[in-house]
Amino acid sequence: MVQRQFPRPREVFELLRFKKPTWNARRRRLDAALTIYDLRRIAQRRTPRAAFDYTDGAAEQELSLARARQAFEDVEFNPRILRPAVDVDTTTTMLGGSSRPPFAIAPTGFTRLMQTEGETAGAGAAAAAGIPFTLSTLGTTSIEDVRAANPAGRNWFQLYIMRDREISYELARRAAAAEFDTLHFTVDTPVAGARLRDNRNGFSIPPQISLRTLLNAAVRPWWWFDFLTTPKLEFASLSSTGGTVGELLDAAMDPTISYDDLDVIRDIWPGKIVVKGVQNVDDAKDLASRGVDGLVLSNHGGRQLDRAPVPFHLLPEVVREVGNDVEIGVDTGIMTGADIVACMALGASFTMIGRAYLYGLMAGGRQGVDRTIDILEAEIVRTMKLLGVSTIAELEPHHITQLRRLTPGPSHS
Repeated sequence: MVQRQFPRPREVFELLRFKKPTWNARRRRLDAALTIYDLRRIAQRRTPRAAFDYTDGAAEQELSLARARQAFEDVEFNPRILRPAVDVDTTTTMLGGSSRPPFAIAPTGFTRLMQTEGETAGAGAAAAAGIPFTLSTLGTTSIEDVRAANPAGRNWFQLYIMRDREISYELARRAAAAEFDTLHFTVDTPVAGARLRDNRNGFSIPPQISLRTLLNAAVRPWWWFDFLTTPKLEFASLSSTGGTVGELLDAAMDPTISYDDLDVIRDIWPGKIVVKGVQNVDDAKDLASRGVDGLVLSNHGGRQLDRAPVPFHLLPEVVREVGNDVEIGVDTGIMTGADIVACMALGASFTMIGRAYLYGLMAGGRQGVDRTIDILEAEIVRTMKLLGVSTIAELEPHHITQLRRLTPGPSHS
């Protein structure tokens, strides 16, 4: 029989710990976000539908994006026991420099439409975290302003080949002059993908105003206040900004892009050059034979060709074929630190985060991007400790098993 007694106030208070209130609303909502998916939900609440869907959406039926995320969810980890990993070091070397966690911020277009701090917030957060920041050709902050936001850190530049080649050449020269150290020559966007969410939302540059968009924005006055009280959107490479995103891309991009263009850019660019948007092994082998410094396995976040190959599924074979010759990066679908650990275990040199960064940006500006990086790094460290590894170099293919839902059938000639 349990002996009962009257509660003693002193003992009760010893068991209770009152949480100190956080009066800053932004800090409070970001602290409550424990995953990137939490940040996504906050971003969706705070951002007008057209801008949120531009970030969140993909091409056509959005199968490429769904399959990329499913590929990461189908990873089974194989931990080793009795292997203490008390002090985990997430530092790795990528493209000639070090990065504390093994990921970079990916290039994203029209970023200040998501949240007005835009690329400045991303570059500043990257500088604080010790990771590279990548500016898009279609970014809404100038090359020089990104350099000012990240003066001592690593800046990368993502280059599209435009119909007017001199625009692309001049952008490359400006990035080199601003001491960006790596150029991402992007090859998966000869024309715009069919991003149906954007079409349905009437998403355009500048934003189209309709009764629907007004009603959707009415409950998000903070977004419009930021948008209307900060400098207008400007693009480094677009002289005309009237139309849907697809129309702008089709007017600017050149479907005749070829290896000749890569050769020209290599003559212009003094630093590392990476080809972004590689989607098969044969192209990886061809590019490696041409002496590029790196490849990024990517289907553009599922935003171009729907049903494109899943980059994570390509990774093991590409590593086997060219991993000794070039550095290999992966993007598309990365939403957790465990996804990043899986890529590194299969031989990736680095990974890139796009949507995850933008969800944080929309959720809380610069502080939201900091929160994205903190969440991913904590997940990386925890996953490595549970696997029994202390450094990125200790991760090996035997640490994961890829469970395949999609098995390739016979090829057809």
